[in-house]
Amino acid sequence: MSTRADVAGAHRVVVKVGSSSLTTLADGLDTERLRALVDVLAALRADGREVVLVSSGAIAAGLAPLGLTGKPRDLATAQAAASVGQLRLVQTYADAFAAHGVTVGQVLLTADDLTRRGHYRNARQTVDRLLALGVLPIVNENDTVATEEIRFGDNDRLAAMVAHLAVADALVLLSDVDGVHDGDPRTGPTQRIDTVHTAEDLAAVTLGSASRNGVGTGGMATKVEAALIAANAGVPVVVTSTPQAGAALAGEPVGTLFAARGRRPSARQFWLRYATRPRGRVLLDAGAVTAVVERGASLLAAGITGVVGDFLADDPVELAGPDGVVVARGLVSYDARELPAVLGRKTADLDPEHRREVVHRDEMVLVRARLSTDPVA
Repeated sequence: MSTRADVAGAHRVVVKVGSSSLTTLADGLDTERLRALVDVLAALRADGREVVLVSSGAIAAGLAPLGLTGKPRDLATAQAAASVGQLRLVQTYADAFAAHGVTVGQVLLTADDLTRRGHYRNARQTVDRLLALGVLPIVNENDTVATEEIRFGDNDRLAAMVAHLAVADALVLLSDVDGVHDGDPRTGPTQRIDTVHTAEDLAAVTLGSASRNGVGTGGMATKVEAALIAANAGVPVVVTSTPQAGAALAGEPVGTLFAARGRRPSARQFWLRYATRPRGRVLLDAGAVTAVVERGASLLAAGITGVVGDFLADDPVELAGPDGVVVARGLVSYDARELPAVLGRKTADLDPEHRREVVHRDEMVLVRARLSTDPVA
């Protein structure tokens, strides 16, 4: 298990800051608060550490220049605000970091960029090259082109993805709350939770779901989800308030530490587990579940009882057992229309062109989740 000393000693750090920490509805971008954060991150750079900044705030920063008094309710207006605000946001960062002799680079991503394997690899190479050149990458969701279907929805999950993509040693999630509490601080007295080791530690905790100032899109629930993703992928996480960023990065006992668990997965395993959007489901009998989960075997046609969805070969699919629990996710080697003809049949009994694994074990990652009743995209 990781400790706060691991965060303090992390060479490469991803820091995520939310809209609620940088902007207000009335005045838009708060340059004073932004520069205070830049001072902390520049000091980190001066100590020889590498920093990737995931920053929200583009839409909120565009509201005041456009004369808008509230968060846009329609996608087109939100995209227009992002177009204006992103330029202003990054230019303010560039000027603030330049005062410390630090060059920044902009990296705009959509969820689609991380769900496509080739795009994921390219994003990883870009971030790595920027860091090698001494540039501080500033990552944000590309709100000007993202549609509802391909949005992250908040930058907390994006930050968790970037932490793995950048092979970071630690992740710090900043907001307007000083950490995870054992209840919603807005409804009464609560206690800050110092350390989270597993999701079970938070089973009885009620988490807030919205920012306080009306400009953010996430809440503590999204931060906890993102923190658990990163921690389960071997990256220690601290969730705290923006004014405590320096203390958190120094390993002081502020905020809530999510201790890293287990080994860092390969890029492909992480991509399959967290970045893919399943295009369908393949239903397994009990024997196939045992083979896949306990023996690490590939999925063969003989163990399949049904198919849900309209997917193509090489699409990601969920593998679910007879009890309705998803046990794995992988890249399928058949189109959905091909599978009904081979279900339940032994490989030796199939035509030569169909004598292949339905999902190869090298293209599969184990998961544990109850099947949703929502239709497959």
